[in-house]
Amino acid sequence: MAKDIEIKVEDGVQVIRFLRADKKNAFTGPMYNAMSEALDASEKNDAIACHVFIGSGGVFSAGNDINDFMRRAQAAATGDGKGIPAPSLDFIRRLPKVTKPMIAAVDGLAIGVGTTMLLHCDLVYASPTASLRTPFLDLGLIQEAGSTITAPERMGYPRAFELICLGEPFSAERALQAGIVNAIVPADQLEATAMKAARRLAAKPRQALMTSRRLLRRNHAQISAMIDEEAREYVSLMRSPEAREAFTAFLEKRPPDFAKARGKG
Repeated sequence: MAKDIEIKVEDGVQVIRFLRADKKNAFTGPMYNAMSEALDASEKNDAIACHVFIGSGGVFSAGNDINDFMRRAQAAATGDGKGIPAPSLDFIRRLPKVTKPMIAAVDGLAIGVGTTMLLHCDLVYASPTASLRTPFLDLGLIQEAGSTITAPERMGYPRAFELICLGEPFSAERALQAGIVNAIVPADQLEATAMKAARRLAAKPRQALMTSRRLLRRNHAQISAMIDEEAREYVSLMRSPEAREAFTAFLEKRPPDFAKARGKG
């Protein structure tokens, strides 16, 4: 795991850096566990004022590691598992409960949870090559991480539907217009921009910062409840014929035939 993710604290900022560039920084169970542990530990550490998520190799994150995801999906389809890997669900359940500001520096691809986690961040900076995608429905599944609430709240319903249901990729510029991204900066200035904002936050009166953020984010309980509801629907859908067809088609490197999966072809 150590080679896949790096977590350091500097100047009051906890930096969580994804180092699995050869796999487009796709999240594995150990990576999720490391992030969850870091977020949990920070709640009791007064030396940490905020968090910064950063990718590597020109990619933020391709979301779940597909091989791990496929194994879990197969277990769910046969009734041997719950369908959602515990590490990933534990991580997304923590996101609305984090009390300290979260910042993301997004370069290149941000897919699936790589996008939905941004909706929990307080500041998001992106490079011109950033591309956000949530291809859940293409796999016969639904959105997660409470994005049923956070996406339309942040973007408005029409754009949220376009991103989540149509599966339309959002460029950095489109994400800026939609209110997901705060600013677009050159790739070589991305990390410095995020860290500058993080250090500014860390230098502010801590109690006032925490209180202000808490008052601005009053619906965390509602989001937490939605994460659990999404998870229940997600598990059910992972057992569906369409989801099985989507995964089979992926393995066979062909377009899925959802009509046939529904018994119409």
